[in-house]
Amino acid sequence: MDISTIVGVVVALIIVFTVQILEGGNPASIILIPSMLLVFGGALMAGMAGGVLKDTTGIGKNLQKAFLAKVTPPTQLVDSIVKLAERARREGLLALEDAVKTVEHPFLKRGLQLAIDGTDPEELHDVLHAEIAAKKKADKAGKKLFENMGGYAPTIGIIGTVMGLVHVLENLDKPETLGHSIAAAFVATLWGVLSANVIWLPLAARLDRLSGIEAEEMELVVDGVLAIQAGSNPRLVAQKLRSLLPPDEAKKAEAAANTKKAA
Repeated sequence: MDISTIVGVVVALIIVFTVQILEGGNPASIILIPSMLLVFGGALMAGMAGGVLKDTTGIGKNLQKAFLAKVTPPTQLVDSIVKLAERARREGLLALEDAVKTVEHPFLKRGLQLAIDGTDPEELHDVLHAEIAAKKKADKAGKKLFENMGGYAPTIGIIGTVMGLVHVLENLDKPETLGHSIAAAFVATLWGVLSANVIWLPLAARLDRLSGIEAEEMELVVDGVLAIQAGSNPRLVAQKLRSLLPPDEAKKAEAAANTKKAA
């Protein structure tokens, strides 16, 4: 599990409350249920209004993915594909039928099964790339809700502040309560800006980053499966796949391969 999002959001909120304390304020003064309900609930409903129901019903799954997604090093995927290429080269493509059952990566598993079933290479390429394109579209829709919420939250916070100030003006005959009422009115703006920039927009960026990583993995799988289907030399397969990795990851993969050979 990659904890960067959990750490980022939690620590950012801790900093906000710590600064509130250091400035002599009371953290409880900014935890006002009406303001938070307006900002969080209003942003969610506005985000729902800007999309389709399917986008909103999937918010739980997307939140879980944003906070708890596991980022697998691409070198592990390359190693798995190279091992499959070695076996296919040695025993034939049909020999991978049993090995497919132990493959954990779902996209790699589907690609191998199509190759084993005798799918034409061009058709296999088109099918797998169509799946990648469909995934990108689905991921884009998932992050769009959080982007919308991040855009609406500050404005809804201002609406809450205006509502609070209207209440203040209604009670000008009670000067002893004006200070507290005015402060409470601005809490909505605080939560609007805070939630947008510490929660919703970072979550949208996180989902976008995860989508990019997963798409790169899938592209890697497509090249690997096509190479296995063509009966390419495992060394060439390994070299080709490593060339698709980021420079740092490619160096790690090459170092691991050299260590394995030396052993």
